[in-house]
Amino acid sequence: MTDGIYTVANDFVYNQLVALLNSIEVNVGKEIPVCVIAYDDRLDLVRPEIAKRENVTLLEDPALFKPWEDFSYRLWKTHPSAFKIWQEKGIEGVYRIGMNRRYYAFDSEAPFEKFAYFDADVLVLNTLELVFKSLNEHDFVVYDFQYKDPTHIYNVKNPKLLEVFTQNRIEAEIFCAGFYAGKRGLFTLEKLDYIVSSLERGEAEILYMPAPNQSALNYMIMRSNIPVCNLALQLPKSQTTGCSVTSTHFELQDNVLYDRGNRLTYLHYIGISSNLFNRLCAGENIECPYRDIFLHYRYLHEPEKRPKFTTKAKPFEPDPNLATRVLRKLGLKK
Repeated sequence: MTDGIYTVANDFVYNQLVALLNSIEVNVGKEIPVCVIAYDDRLDLVRPEIAKRENVTLLEDPALFKPWEDFSYRLWKTHPSAFKIWQEKGIEGVYRIGMNRRYYAFDSEAPFEKFAYFDADVLVLNTLELVFKSLNEHDFVVYDFQYKDPTHIYNVKNPKLLEVFTQNRIEAEIFCAGFYAGKRGLFTLEKLDYIVSSLERGEAEILYMPAPNQSALNYMIMRSNIPVCNLALQLPKSQTTGCSVTSTHFELQDNVLYDRGNRLTYLHYIGISSNLFNRLCAGENIECPYRDIFLHYRYLHEPEKRPKFTTKAKPFEPDPNLATRVLRKLGLKK
């Protein structure tokens, strides 16, 4: 059996991809295979970077992803208004369809028997032994506290939500799609057809349109009754850590972060745009949470290129939350 790591990237997130790959190299090891799934065909920077790394491969053949993109289209076609709103705003098909290519990790022909998936805006800061060990006993593993805020997963104002999933399930099973671990072959064709048919019966209105991939993946897992092992709920409270850049209390030591003495598994720079990281790496002195550790991993192999700042950093202005950003992009919020 082969264990491995997936991410999704293109040239726009190149700086974050380099930091992610370097953090995996240092904290997980050079031996674990990593597959970068192409978000689209903007790969001029990504291709040569991957070519330098023996354990990293690039998956960019559109034929690999077409069945999963077709499934994503079928899934969102069931929604009463998604395609109409997206089309009115100049978005053809499924919004951010490139992110749905990550579903290929579940394909029966995918490279890894067991896998961990990370968004490109992540630093991996610990071995993944606990994650892969958990996959020996569970088909799907997460490690976050998204269950405390279901508003970015489902349309919580829709009364049908509690007809589909109980409150107990919502409070225990939803997850942030920036990290999860699973197994190939988890979704059979029969399961995918069942998911679409359930949505066609009126359940599609519970999906959260501003974050289509995250909402759909949560629904896919929960509607298929795949048990979710959330390490944030499974581990003793004295051993759990946060993972989000919005937490300000993590302590830096030897280029990793600790939460109340426990080493983080990963740090997710959620809510910080790729554009900010690109400006930072271009030499613009912008402050942002956990900036130094990002720069450390980004320039791990080329420290001479790391920006040198001599002036006071510009204050960091957090991006609007994901929902607000998407609604603004769609013209639904000022």
